[in-house]
Amino acid sequence: MKRILVAGIGNIFFGDDAFGCEVAAELAKRPLPDGVKVRDFGIRSYDLAYAMMDDYDATILIDACPRGETPGTIYLIEPEINIEAAKNKLDEGIEEVVNAHSMNPVRALQLVRSLGGKPPELYVVGCEPAVLEREDGEMRLSAIVRAAVTPAVEAIEKLIADLRAGRSAKLSAGKNSCDQTSQPNEII
Repeated sequence: MKRILVAGIGNIFFGDDAFGCEVAAELAKRPLPDGVKVRDFGIRSYDLAYAMMDDYDATILIDACPRGETPGTIYLIEPEINIEAAKNKLDEGIEEVVNAHSMNPVRALQLVRSLGGKPPELYVVGCEPAVLEREDGEMRLSAIVRAAVTPAVEAIEKLIADLRAGRSAKLSAGKNSCDQTSQPNEII
């Protein structure tokens, strides 16, 4: 049985940055296979790093990911994590490994490594944000990103099924989704 951590990340005070938190909340309402744990980490980098060290085979991060596409577009990003090749990259900016008041997944991976852990297989399900700061001060997703929550939940359920069955990870093309993966030389 493959153990999978599904981690919603983001800041609920910054509009669509709360996408990961909202998707995690919706996913947590659904039945999940044994060995799959869903948590909303918000901006708690330390908690994420320690959870990633808890013997999971894979981690799925859910986050707002500005990549220049149409707001509401869902991405599947498969960053290549080769610890030996990435040591220099993970050592960059090491003076501030993790900030307790913000979430930076690369910094969380640095903390995992600095504590002697090895990051698990990693996937990012992201959504192109429309609004990261709301002038009205309300804590809510934009309508287009809110509409992407259910397709993201369904895509993550499929990703979990694929990972547990040993199939390659892929999001299906359709409304509010597109297949995007990191470039093979994109190492974090």
